[in-house]
Amino acid sequence: MTSAPASVPSPDSVPAPVPGSSGQGTDGLTGLVDARAALAWLDRAEGRREAGPVHAMLLGLNRLQAVNLAFGRGGGDRILAEVARRIVQVLGEELGPRGLVARVSGGEFLIASDAPLSRERWQGVAQVLGRAIARPLRLDSLSPEGGAVGEAVRLLPRIALLRGQPGDSGSSLLDRLDQALVQLQRGAARRLLWADGSHRARARSAALLEADLIGALHRDEIAILYQPQFRVRDGALAGAEALARWEHPTIGRIGAATLFTVAERADQMAPLSQHIAGAAMTGAQGWPEAWRLSLNVTPEDFALPDFAGNLLGRARDAGFAPERLTIEITEQTLIADFAACAQALRQLAGQGVRVALDDFGTGFSNFRTLKALPLDTLKIDRSLVRDVAHDRRDRAILAAMVAMARALSLSVVAEGVETEGQLAVLADEGVDLFQGFLRAGPLAGADMAALARS
Repeated sequence: MTSAPASVPSPDSVPAPVPGSSGQGTDGLTGLVDARAALAWLDRAEGRREAGPVHAMLLGLNRLQAVNLAFGRGGGDRILAEVARRIVQVLGEELGPRGLVARVSGGEFLIASDAPLSRERWQGVAQVLGRAIARPLRLDSLSPEGGAVGEAVRLLPRIALLRGQPGDSGSSLLDRLDQALVQLQRGAARRLLWADGSHRARARSAALLEADLIGALHRDEIAILYQPQFRVRDGALAGAEALARWEHPTIGRIGAATLFTVAERADQMAPLSQHIAGAAMTGAQGWPEAWRLSLNVTPEDFALPDFAGNLLGRARDAGFAPERLTIEITEQTLIADFAACAQALRQLAGQGVRVALDDFGTGFSNFRTLKALPLDTLKIDRSLVRDVAHDRRDRAILAAMVAMARALSLSVVAEGVETEGQLAVLADEGVDLFQGFLRAGPLAGADMAALARS
């Protein structure tokens, strides 16, 4: 078996925030690009417009001063680092490793992309970003001024957007964005504003998008992508996690976060998940027998009558052996009815399906879950992998998690691997599999089939 070719990130790739790092062109707090380097990136992007206009947005946290007063500068810094992490994660999921994320001033972040995008798509990305940052942020330690451990802070960002025009310089783009952001921050209601002086994006209403989704399931607009997973010890391709994107006929590609938000509003989560499972297994039918397919399961899936039987039936229809299937669950998935979920998982495990606990280390990490469920795998979240190459505490946490997994006879998969340094640590600590842009981003079914043939 051959491993997939390495994917070498370009200088224009979205950088991962590394709090505490510093260097020329880098913000010392978040590890993001700084204002000067961001201007240079915008100038370069405007100089290569053959791929289409550059899109940019300026995101402002207008309550940051209040956070600093309440929790001290240290608390504010931790909030900024977490906001940077969330921005990078959303941009990676929505647009892949192409674009710019920069911290241009105290509480302002610049996000830009030179990928082919519609105005509607760029506004959709901004909305997903706004929701991600608006989730409560918890301070994980006491501030010097006495902020309480675990105290939650909620920020509601304002976002100015624009689509570059011929002749724009980086400074002119930033100037227009800054003016629009000032206008937004003076008001109390609006949170998004286009800064190009033209009409608002002709985004489809939520109701229309929900109606579109129902038809999309029948028009094959839901594209299945595969995130390859590699063996740590030798780099060989071992399988892939199935992902979904919506190829909307007028808006363009819609990422997973927006897709599932629309599906949740439209009460289409279970039909969407079932569609993804069937299509993913059909697409993986011709893979080598040693490759495994991982599917994400939602709470709505478990709420269906005979979820396990239905999934096994879809595997039979697709000609995909259950023994090659892994389903990924999160602790959030189990909250509604733990006993029913556990019963369904045991039924699937009895037919050879493996069970992975996803995002381990980011939720409650309830040890009851490890004891009561027929788990085969722990999947370590990217946030716990990001700093393992240079932070002793993060490496110690990783080592402890791997040791616990070994004691329970569980395999370990690491997400979000982007550097050779991270991979070297994973190898030293005995992690089994990894996925991330270091080797490959999400691939179309045809590309996975080509790898299978090779």
